[in-house]
Amino acid sequence: MRTIEVTQAAPGLRVAVVVSKYNDFVTERLQAGAVAALAHAGVTGGDITVIKVPGSFEIPFAAQQAAASGGFDAVVCLGCLIRGATAHFEYIASAAAHGITAAAAATGIPITFGVLTTNSVEEAIERAGDGPANKGWEAALAAVEMATVSRQLKQP
Repeated sequence: MRTIEVTQAAPGLRVAVVVSKYNDFVTERLQAGAVAALAHAGVTGGDITVIKVPGSFEIPFAAQQAAASGGFDAVVCLGCLIRGATAHFEYIASAAAHGITAAAAATGIPITFGVLTTNSVEEAIERAGDGPANKGWEAALAAVEMATVSRQLKQP
């Protein structure tokens, strides 16, 4: 019996981190968490590429382009949507989630979802704090784990 298991050790892994510039007071913290998690997993700074996009709506396009380029083993998507008084929040959150899912399916490259969808600024900041509870950290470790699973699945 063969068992494929995740690992959080991934030296040599090449990772793209797609980051929304909108609500950058939160997304910069998510990015810091993701980069810290990647370093924790053994990914060197030279193997990490940060791709800045205007907002969460644009994340799926950049993620799919990065994944399709052949230059990355995984892509981490980071953004922050804070609910407002209009339906805009729901449209963008849905488009980001579906677009990221579709990009992963189309490319066969692990793409993880670290787009916060919160009711308030306070909730967003809480999810972007220091350490492993940072949602950027979580999304980056999920990308590492899925990339290691993907590598194992490609082995006979």
